[in-house]
Amino acid sequence: MKVAVYPGSFDPITNGHLDILTRAASIFDVVHIAVATNLNKAPLFSASERCELIKACTQTRFNNVRITCFEGLVVEFARQVGATVIIRGLRAISDFDYEFQMALMNRHLNDNIDTVFLMPAEEYTYLSSSTVKEIARFGGNISAFVPEPVKIALINKFRSEK
Repeated sequence: MKVAVYPGSFDPITNGHLDILTRAASIFDVVHIAVATNLNKAPLFSASERCELIKACTQTRFNNVRITCFEGLVVEFARQVGATVIIRGLRAISDFDYEFQMALMNRHLNDNIDTVFLMPAEEYTYLSSSTVKEIARFGGNISAFVPEPVKIALINKFRSEK
């Protein structure tokens, strides 16, 4: 069985993330979305909220996707779930340098796990969670960028901040 891990902070998950997930789910038997706690970021949503949002956006769409919150090294999580591949999305050449460094470090930590880079559809190459949050914070329309459960969660989150 071909098992992959798609790690990220997913704060929040966007249509670009879902596009990458759709591609990965068609290639691999099981894809584990690994919702990471990134110590260098201050997330808008807690890890459990992010997992719940992802479940709401994927549960009826995919039967081979699992969602887990985790802390620590991605390669260790991959080993625990029996994955041999880490999925990473590349939007633009600017993503490549960072992702390439991470892929090489992950290979150094566990050379039994490969990194596979997938490109999103063209309409998502400019999309990021940070941009979506900024647009939502100022009341802009984010309907084209995120699934409905995420849109509602963002509106509620920013409404409660006021």
